[in-house]
Amino acid sequence: MVIPVHDVNPARRTPWVTYALIAANFIVFLVLTPGVAGSLTGESSLAQLCDLQAFLERYAVVPQELIHHQRPRLVPTGDVGVGPQGPGCVVAPPGYEKSPELSVLTAMFLHGGWLHLLGNMLFLWIFGDNVEDRMGHIRYLLFYLVCGYVATYAFALVYADSGEPLIGASGAVAGVLGAYLVLYPKARVWVLVPFLIFLPLRLPAWLVLGSWFVLQAVYSSGAGVSAAGTVAYLAHVAGFAAGMLIAWPLRPGTSPTHPPDHPLYGRQARWTW
Repeated sequence: MVIPVHDVNPARRTPWVTYALIAANFIVFLVLTPGVAGSLTGESSLAQLCDLQAFLERYAVVPQELIHHQRPRLVPTGDVGVGPQGPGCVVAPPGYEKSPELSVLTAMFLHGGWLHLLGNMLFLWIFGDNVEDRMGHIRYLLFYLVCGYVATYAFALVYADSGEPLIGASGAVAGVLGAYLVLYPKARVWVLVPFLIFLPLRLPAWLVLGSWFVLQAVYSSGAGVSAAGTVAYLAHVAGFAAGMLIAWPLRPGTSPTHPPDHPLYGRQARWTW
């Protein structure tokens, strides 16, 4: 799989919403998500794992809850206890109310580790500014959230009996990629291609994003797993398709939704590191 580095497609207005979304994802990961220290060192204590399980149970999407509204009788409390089989995470009846529909929103800002977070934010940083430029700030924010909801519900409907948490901005970001493909198919994207070494190539967006979508579709046809640390490929496919459909009326040849705030934002080529 190629790794995008930057696109040769300057935007005309400052992408404040894209910046805010990226900042929010980092803040939630660094400040609110338990176990970040363990993800940095590669080692997590039992207490950190139990705390993370309790956090995800409360704020992540669980397909079984979303589709059937079936709440588990016992959930992790975040505490560590000792049972017949040794130390483990304590479970008890949930002491809080959870809205499955609202958990779709909160789950969009949760990530299972640094690779998960950085991968999503890299794609959002590269492709989000131009989509926001075309749609306008408010419409772009609504578009992002709608794609995230469509991706999550599509996955949950197929795996309605799953009790594993589904987290990540991947579905919403996939919608941004789908919109970019429709709006800027001929834009050039610098990518790194792993071939013995990382080779830099400048490829058209239709090839970079089209091949990404095909790869996700192939993977989703074989498996779609919702557990943290695995990939919900079906959510990527659904989010991408939703992004394409929503952006279709704005494809090249139509007028921008709003005049630009500035004549030109960014340079001819913007490096993302």
